[in-house]
Amino acid sequence: MKPNSAVRLAGAALLAITSAAALALPATASPEMLSAMQRDLGLTAEQAEARAANEMRAAETDAELRGVLGDSYAGSHFAAGDPTLIVSVTDASKIGAVRAAGAQARVVARSAKRLDAVKSTLDSADQHARGVVSGWYVDTANNRVVVTAKVVADGEKFVKASGADASAITVERSDDQYKTLHDTRGGDAYHMLFGLARCSIGFSVQGGFVTAGHCSPAGQQTWGHNMVASGTVRGSSFPGNDYGWVGTNSSWVSRGVVNRYNGGTVAVQGSTEAAVGAAVCRSGSTTGWRCGTIQAKNQTVVYEQGTVKGMTKTNACAEGGDSGGSWLSGNQAQGVTSGGTAEGCSAPATTFFFPVNPILKAYGLRLITS
Repeated sequence: MKPNSAVRLAGAALLAITSAAALALPATASPEMLSAMQRDLGLTAEQAEARAANEMRAAETDAELRGVLGDSYAGSHFAAGDPTLIVSVTDASKIGAVRAAGAQARVVARSAKRLDAVKSTLDSADQHARGVVSGWYVDTANNRVVVTAKVVADGEKFVKASGADASAITVERSDDQYKTLHDTRGGDAYHMLFGLARCSIGFSVQGGFVTAGHCSPAGQQTWGHNMVASGTVRGSSFPGNDYGWVGTNSSWVSRGVVNRYNGGTVAVQGSTEAAVGAAVCRSGSTTGWRCGTIQAKNQTVVYEQGTVKGMTKTNACAEGGDSGGSWLSGNQAQGVTSGGTAEGCSAPATTFFFPVNPILKAYGLRLITS
C-alpha cells in the first residue's frame, strides 16, 4: 500500500517495526493477536486461542508433507468453520501419509505443480492484462486457477490469448480494481524524500529491514519516525515483485519484534508459511492492527504500474501508508503489505502481501527473531 510507514520504534529500534500479532509459543497466543482476532474474526477468547495454536501446528504439518508427497502434493487449506487441515493429493496411495500426519486427505485431479505451471503461462502474457483483467491466482480449495475480470468475456479472451490450459481455469466476474495506495504525508514510521513520503517497516533482518518495493527505488535515503537518518534502500523490485530492503546505519538496532501500536511489541519466532484459510493479522501506521484470513496464494495482481506475481490474497483491510508493513500468522512472519482495494477499511476489503521467505532468499537476508 502506500508509502505511509508502519513503525514506531521501540527505544532506538526502528527495525522493531509493524504488524499484527504473534504467539509466544504455538499453544500460547499473545494477548495482542488474540484480541485482534476476536475483534476482526468474531471469535471468543477461547476460540481465538484454539484457532491460533491449531493453525501454527498445521503450518508445520503442511511443510513436512510437502516433502513427503512430492509431485502428488496439490496444496492445503482449511474449510470454513473446520479446524482440520485438508491436504490435497493426486495419488490415492498417499492418503495414508496425510492421515498419519493428522490431516484430512483429498484426492484431486491437478497437482500444485501443474496449477503453478498454468498460472505461470498466464503470467507470461501479463502485458495483455492491464485494463482487461484484475488478476489471477491458484485456488487451492477448488483445485483450479481463477482469473478475475469486470467482464467475463474479456477474461476468457485473455485466457485464450495466453495459451494456458483453459480446462484448469475459471473466469470470475469482479469489480475490484487494485492499487498500491502510495501516500505523500508525514507520519509515524520510516520516511523517504525528506519526509514527503512514508511506508511501513516489514520485518527486521540482519543489517536492516524488509519492506515493499513500490515504496522507493534502490539508492534512496531513509529517515526514521523521528526524522533521524536511518539508512539506504539497498534493493527494490517493483513491478513483477513488490519487495525491497533497507540497510540501516549504526543509530538503529534490529529487533525481532513487531510494533502493535497501542504500546509494546510482539515477538517474531520464524517464517513458516500458513495455509489457505488460516487467520492472519497485519499492522500498519494508518490502520493499526487488522486481522482476516488467507484466501489464496500465488496471486498475480494487475496494478496500474504493472503486474506483481506470487502474492497472497487476504480479506484483512489496509489503507495508504500501511505499505510494507508486516503480516503474521501465530508467531510466524508471513509477508509485507503490497496493495488492495481502494475502499480500504471503510468497506469489505481485499489486501495482498508479498511472502517474506522469497524476499529473504532474493537478497540473502536473515530474519531477526526473538
